[in-house]
Amino acid sequence: MEPYDAEFRGEVLAACDTNEERRTIALRFKVSESWLRRIQQQRRETGQIAPKKAAPRQPKWHAWADWLVAKIAARPDIYLRELQAELKRERGEEVCLGTICAACRALDQSRKKRR
Repeated sequence: MEPYDAEFRGEVLAACDTNEERRTIALRFKVSESWLRRIQQQRRETGQIAPKKAAPRQPKWHAWADWLVAKIAARPDIYLRELQAELKRERGEEVCLGTICAACRALDQSRKKRR
């Protein structure tokens, strides 16, 4: 869901400044009362009305991505369960198979059977 733009937030905050009841303002602008409370608090604490920027998240596997690439390069036919066991034994990381699979996909690492 996209955050409300600064212009809309400004209109809502202007209505809040008129000492109108919060519930009435929320109904008029079709927003929740808790959202009104939060943007008023943000303006009071920071002086800004623009939406906050979310910090970019690193995936859980980012710390051991190089290790994973090296393991797959050394043994291209390795099973996910074997990677999971070695990850726990060598690095002390306990992760599910889905996380390892997602890391392989994101790193463009395919595990191929020997022929």
